[in-house]
Amino acid sequence: MNSTTLNWMLDNPYVQQWHIDESHIDHYQHVNNVAYLSQLESLAWAHSNALGLQFADYQALNRGMVIKRHELNYHLPTHLGDTLECATWIAHCDGKLTLKRQFQFICPKRNKTVFDAMTTFVCVSLDTGAPKRMPKQFVDIYGEACVD
Repeated sequence: MNSTTLNWMLDNPYVQQWHIDESHIDHYQHVNNVAYLSQLESLAWAHSNALGLQFADYQALNRGMVIKRHELNYHLPTHLGDTLECATWIAHCDGKLTLKRQFQFICPKRNKTVFDAMTTFVCVSLDTGAPKRMPKQFVDIYGEACVD
């Protein structure tokens, strides 16, 4: 089963595979919640890079998108040896301060969503950490990718 035939919650996902290895497993013998958070970060950066925004752009613009809130939903446990199809979308971009990113992880061998999340980001100055309006480059790139 490839990622285009899976039951995604939204159209046109950005997808990467995640192969579960021993470093992701906790004492309950399933994937640790911290591993999911790490995967969210990796997937978000990969998607931003694919859209044309690199961390060097953030630095040059003295702006960053930092996490304000995570909403995490664990539907089914995942285990050593599983491979997950991990998707993300820009779900909302107000063009000012906030951006929301939707995530969905599907286990193809079960054909089930095992995890989903919504993360709210706020644009800040990298120098001060204070909230700052999104630069035009963020508005253009993230706004164009937005599915709402």
